[in-house]
Amino acid sequence: MFRDRVEAGRQLARLVVAAGLGDDRTVVLGLPRGGVPVAVQVSLTLGVPLDVIVVRKIGLPCQPELAVGAIGEDGVRVENEEVVVSNSVRAADLAAMAEREGVELNRQARRYRNDRPRLDLGGCCAVIVDDGIATGSTARAACQVARAQGASRIVFAVPVAPTAAVAALQDACDVVLCVANPDPFFAVGEWYRDFSPTSDDEVNELLRRAQS
Repeated sequence: MFRDRVEAGRQLARLVVAAGLGDDRTVVLGLPRGGVPVAVQVSLTLGVPLDVIVVRKIGLPCQPELAVGAIGEDGVRVENEEVVVSNSVRAADLAAMAEREGVELNRQARRYRNDRPRLDLGGCCAVIVDDGIATGSTARAACQVARAQGASRIVFAVPVAPTAAVAALQDACDVVLCVANPDPFFAVGEWYRDFSPTSDDEVNELLRRAQS
């Protein structure tokens, strides 16, 4: 049980340090919104740059939790070929879904970046941080997008996640780091005493401080 996201981030940071991460080609990427307060602690401990990774999962209309792909900034789009083929998703339909999600992605990116350019991930070790994993679909999307944006190594780091979700994520990144793997697992918020929502204003302030 973590007191809040700050404490969770400090515990996660110790795990990341123990894994030998933190050279001059490492960047920390927080998933908005709740992953950013956790990511701040990892970034501060490692002494490396912090940014957000803004992604949008493209879910099947009839089954939104099942991702047929994901999009990221700068027009990055990745597809889950197995899901596309098994559900007979037409290219035109996938393009239309990606375009719709792109509108929201661009809105979110503008809101969090305030015209700041995103960090260049080319050749970097990207440590992607969230406050926990439930199904793992957003985590997988973030890993795929970071890879498509040029990251040479992907580490997904979280304070808490079910064992099954961690195992399922292994093929989307190089390393998964997790402080706690409780069983049974029902929801991320169960493992925080304070799991209050993180606001957009808080995300922007945390990023501003990290980049000042």
